[in-house]
Amino acid sequence: MKYVGEAPQEELATGERSTRNRVARSILDHGPSTAADLAKRVGLTQAAVRRHLDALVSDDVVEAREQRVYGARTRGRPAKVFALTDCGRDAFDQSYDKLAVDALRWIADSGGDEALVAFARARMASQWETYRAAVDAAEPEARAEALAGALSADGYAATARSAPAPQQGEQLCQHHCPVAHVAEQFPQLCEAETEFFSSLLGTHVQRLATLAHGDGVCTTFVPRSSPAAPQTTTSASASTPGRNPA
Repeated sequence: MKYVGEAPQEELATGERSTRNRVARSILDHGPSTAADLAKRVGLTQAAVRRHLDALVSDDVVEAREQRVYGARTRGRPAKVFALTDCGRDAFDQSYDKLAVDALRWIADSGGDEALVAFARARMASQWETYRAAVDAAEPEARAEALAGALSADGYAATARSAPAPQQGEQLCQHHCPVAHVAEQFPQLCEAETEFFSSLLGTHVQRLATLAHGDGVCTTFVPRSSPAAPQTTTSASASTPGRNPA
């Protein structure tokens, strides 16, 4: 097999730029990743991936960090993972952050926190029908995965996987968030989203981490429980529990 990193010298500049974009995109889609995981996903040797990662770190596109562990920590040093920096995320965003921040600040100044919360909930409620249809079409045990698929269609690069023991449930992970920079200043957006997930899945969920707070991925714990009765409301705020901190 001929690896991209082994291209002839005349192809090196273009080839390396393309490969580094693939490495960065893989981190965007899958969240903080080890060099070994990236090598498997992009079809390179680990040595080649590490060379590209060194360049991306130097360009402030990715950063190395200690792998975050949920539940009991195993022996040995935690694996080093690579995550996108804010600069790296900006390269994938068509950002209207300043306009959004200005608009939300005006709402907060004019109507206070109550108006801001109402806006955040209304924003999620506008997507209720689409997400409700995706979740209802899935078997009860596959609803978190169905929600992840709907989120991915909206650009959140989401996945669902079993939570590490001893937790009984799933982790809904969003590896990208189009409004992460805005949510840094207005956590009400994350809170409304958490309520939205809880209402859609018919169970209380817990937000464990968010991109807006500097974590490598937005992670929501969805406990394994008996499916709730189908909801008929078209408003995400009509039957949601109290707000969770983002």
